[in-house]
Amino acid sequence: MAAGAAVPGPGRPRAAAARNNGPVNLQLLDPDLQHWLDLVGIFVFAISGALLAVRKNFDVFGMAVLAEVTGLGGGLFRDVVIGAVPPAAFTDAGYFHAPLIATVLVFFLHPHVERINKAVNVFDAAGLGLFCVVGTVKAHEYGLGLFASAVLGLATAAGGGVLRDVLANEVPSLLRWDRDLYAVPAIIGATVTALLLGAGALNATTMPLAAALAFLVRLLAMRYGWRAPRAWHRRSQVEDAGPNT
Repeated sequence: MAAGAAVPGPGRPRAAAARNNGPVNLQLLDPDLQHWLDLVGIFVFAISGALLAVRKNFDVFGMAVLAEVTGLGGGLFRDVVIGAVPPAAFTDAGYFHAPLIATVLVFFLHPHVERINKAVNVFDAAGLGLFCVVGTVKAHEYGLGLFASAVLGLATAAGGGVLRDVLANEVPSLLRWDRDLYAVPAIIGATVTALLLGAGALNATTMPLAAALAFLVRLLAMRYGWRAPRAWHRRSQVEDAGPNT
């Protein structure tokens, strides 16, 4: 998912001066720090994929596939859409190695990893906040409008989880009424980032604040069980399906 935070190179987007809001610098964070944040986010997302594979009784190959898809899926999708090819995940082996390390960890220590699931969820929320912002900025740098950039910011943050759930034959978490808000925090973070871009106010201070807002909303949703509303005056006689086991 974090594959979109690579340093700009040849074939990068057309000149930002062609847009009214002026140039936006993706390197608001130190490039080395941003790279390590990417790897940490990919690693944490990959753990969630490998854990789901364990619950589904997949073999080690299946675990690795779910880990890779969860960690890299959103960023790869966004990079292909905006034409950032080859995607960053294919130019730095670390992006692929992080999910493999997560797979090995879960393969041998999954009972212990399960016990720290709350901590993993906190880091997952942090990755969600970071990548919805970075994804929005990168999409805008490639010439997309503010709305499309925010949509791809959401895809960067949540796309890997959707692919993971589909491959594991699960209803994607962000579509499940019985799960805490997941897409909404990413939408908030991406939307705030797009608005800041439109106002020319995105900088080294406001960018982390947008990520922190998405992170905070996700934490509050987990803490208080916030869920999106279902259909108005729903009268279905079919019993609600509980969480998959």
